[in-house]
Parts: sequence; structure tokens; C-alpha cells
Amino acid sequence: MRVVLSTYGARGSVEPVVVLAARLNELGAQARVCAPPDEEFGKRLAGLGVEHVPTGAPVRALVTSVTPGSAVGLAERAAALMDAQFETVAAAVEGCDALVATGPLPVTTGARSVAEKLGIRYVHASHQPVVLPSPYRRPPARRGRALPADATDNRALWELDARNANDMFGEMLATRRAAIGLPPVDHVRDYAFTDQPWLATDPVLDPWRPTDLGVVQTGAWLPADERPLPPELVEFLDAGTPPVYVGFGSTPLGAPQDVARAAVEAIRAQGRRAVVSRGWAQLLPPDDQDDCFVVGEVDQRALFGRVAAVVHHGSASTTTTATLAGVPQVVVAQGADQPYWAGRVAELGVGVAHDDPTPTTDSLAAALETALAPEFGARATAVAGTVRTDGATVAANLLLTGGR
Repeated sequence: MRVVLSTYGARGSVEPVVVLAARLNELGAQARVCAPPDEEFGKRLAGLGVEHVPTGAPVRALVTSVTPGSAVGLAERAAALMDAQFETVAAAVEGCDALVATGPLPVTTGARSVAEKLGIRYVHASHQPVVLPSPYRRPPARRGRALPADATDNRALWELDARNANDMFGEMLATRRAAIGLPPVDHVRDYAFTDQPWLATDPVLDPWRPTDLGVVQTGAWLPADERPLPPELVEFLDAGTPPVYVGFGSTPLGAPQDVARAAVEAIRAQGRRAVVSRGWAQLLPPDDQDDCFVVGEVDQRALFGRVAAVVHHGSASTTTTATLAGVPQVVVAQGADQPYWAGRVAELGVGVAHDDPTPTTDSLAAALETALAPEFGARATAVAGTVRTDGATVAANLLLTGGR
């Protein structure tokens, strides 16, 4: 079986797709991944023996240059993303049996159109639940399309979201579909999602409540094997009590060095050492004391089992990995789906949701003091034993058997 997986986004969007592609190949399929051309993604895919089809513009430069929430240049970026599906991805899918797509609507609507034209199976996958219509929560606001702050009818808000999606992307999609002989679609968002989208999240960390949408929850797509940590990091870990990890992944920060300083000072206030992940914000400790160790790209699954707590931004991937490691968390959510994961960490009792996206030394010190209390460690250990690790295998088998 030949499968193409298409995605566009930062690390949290690409890594799960990489994991699924590798698992498909292990099970005898032939999988390739259409993903941004950033060097780090190419290296990751090459290391797993998965073919990388560079698609669209480099995403790191985009993430670090676009003002969060700004709609400036959105139409141009959306058109380029959609064009990449009708051109690069369409060429990659020729002769294949299935196309799995995840990411923003310009990607997934384009991908489904390509699959429709070729007559092959299409699957929409999401790595977080907040974009999937549900009467139990408000939809996230689209860039430049604020939702009424006083509205409380979630169903009406999701209907408004569908109209916003049509307004933003409907004509763009119709033009490209017409060029390959396809008619326009009435509901852009629902067309992209299908009536049975996959939700690649852990059911304990993210319990999906049934709705009219036939969501198939596979479990999170996590790497099967731990990569060894760098020897210098292992030496640092072995040299004292477990440190506290702080990192914000590929999430942009307004004042990254202020955040790094506040985090390190808060960690020191607890009598702990720090492991600082540079991430795309290029975090660095405020000084060169030997109680801090700076890391680049490392296997979080291997590292989190060696630390006392994890201070992070609340991406789906980092939250799941920290929960699986059984380590207390402090989540400093910045936006998108991150507040949702911060809330789930707090509800499960495995950590603390920081109230403000801009932490201070005092606010982080208080949150860390709470998270490092014995009861949070015990709860984190208990919940870790319930997190599934077979999500990628479940999804791969659904593809290979034609199941839903």
C-alpha cells in the first residue's frame, strides 16, 4: 500500500505525521511525507528512512516573523499553501492508495480535492480537538474574524465559524477545483474534515465527548523508541538532583530572554538546576552559571523521565510526552490549543496552569512550588500509567485494513 501524508506547520504538526509514516513503513507500506522544506524536518525524516517531499515555504521563518493573531498577508499565505496541495502534493500522490492530511484548511481542503480527483481514500487527522465542531466548547477565532465575546450558544458559534471559513477560503478553493474539473463545495470546513475525522490524541488526556461528528480517536502518534541523549546532557543530569526543564518548542515569544530569565530564577528559587531548551525562540540562560544546561533538539521522551518538572507552552505533543513521563508540569500557554491542554493538565492534577502567557519570576516560582509538591508527583506517576502509546499503530492499521 502506498500512502502520502501531507502537513504544514511547526514541529508539533510535523512530528506526529513523521511517526505515522515510519510506522506504516515498518508494517510494510510505502509512505512519504509532504512537509515544509525546513532542514530539521528533512533530517528527521531521513533518520527514519521516510521520503520527504518538500512542500511550500519554510515554516520556521514564517512562525518567527508573523505577528501572532495577525491577518496581514493571510490571503497570500493561504493561497500558496493551497497551491502546494494542488501542485506538489498532487504529483506526490499519483499512483498512491491513500492521502492523509492535517493542518490548516488551505492544506486539508486542497488535499481532499486532490484525493477526490484521483479517486483515492482521504483521511483528515487532527492532533488537538479544539478545531473540531463540538457543542461542548466554543470554536477558536480565525485570524481577523473575532467571535462575539458575549455569545454563549456554541452551536451557533460553530455555524458562524463555518460561514467564516467559506468567506475566507471558498472562492480560493473553487477556483483551483475548477481548474482540475471539480465543482465548488458548499461547506469548506466540513468538506476538509469529512464526517469521520481522526483525532490523534490520548483519550485520558483528551476525552472526546460524542457529537454529531463521527470522530475516530486513535490515540496520540508518539515515537516508538527513545533516542539516546547527548553524553554532555547525561553527564549534567547525573551530576546532581533532577533539574527542571523549561522550553517553548516552536512557539514564538514576545520577549524570549525575559521569559528565560524569569524561568531560571524561579527554578533556582526552588533550589533546582535547569535544563533550558533553545527552541525556535532561542532561549538562553541569563548567565553562565554551571547550574543551567542548554539543549537543542533532543528526545523529550528520554529527557522528561530524568527531570523533576517540565515548564512548557502546552502544545499537544509536549503535554502528552510530559504526561507519559509521569513528571509534574507547569503550562504557560501562549495561544491556539495551548490553553486547552493547560486546563487538562490542571484538571487531571498532574500540574499547574499558569494564569498569564507572560510569566514573572514570582509567578513561576509559585507555580513550580505547587507542581513540585509530593501529591502532584504521585498523581503524575499514576496518570502516566494510563497513557496509551499505540496511537500510531492503531492509525496505521486503520489505513492498511481500510477501517475507520
